[in-house]
Amino acid sequence: MTTRSQRLQVVLTLEERKEQEALDAMNGVRNQWQVEKDRLDELDRYQREYHQQMRAQQQGTVPVSRLQGWQNFIARLDLLIGDQQKRVAQAAERLEHARQNWQRAWECRRGMEKYIDTCRAQEQRARDLAEQKQADEAAARQFSRRRQ
Repeated sequence: MTTRSQRLQVVLTLEERKEQEALDAMNGVRNQWQVEKDRLDELDRYQREYHQQMRAQQQGTVPVSRLQGWQNFIARLDLLIGDQQKRVAQAAERLEHARQNWQRAWECRRGMEKYIDTCRAQEQRARDLAEQKQADEAAARQFSRRRQ
């Protein structure tokens, strides 16, 4: 005869699988966020370097066409950085959603573990009571044999 805690192991295994899937999904989304963040950092670094090069070249006289080219390039970089910031923010939202999914899966698994522990404790108490009852009955039989 299988006990309730043994039958619930199947449910626990399913909950563990769901939790692992949610964890894997969260890690995948975290990796995507990191890629987007690295791209943003790279664009920021490139923009700083370009500004430094521009300042260094502006020591003397600079043709207006070159200044306009720099300004156009910086404007395009600003747009790219803005778009990339949006991508990072969207990836961060997906990461938070994935984290919440994993958190719920973790809580379900943990709740099932606690429930199984409770069932095991109840089963142990029932076994202890049955053993105590058997011991009491054996003692009572032995006492009644001695009296006879």
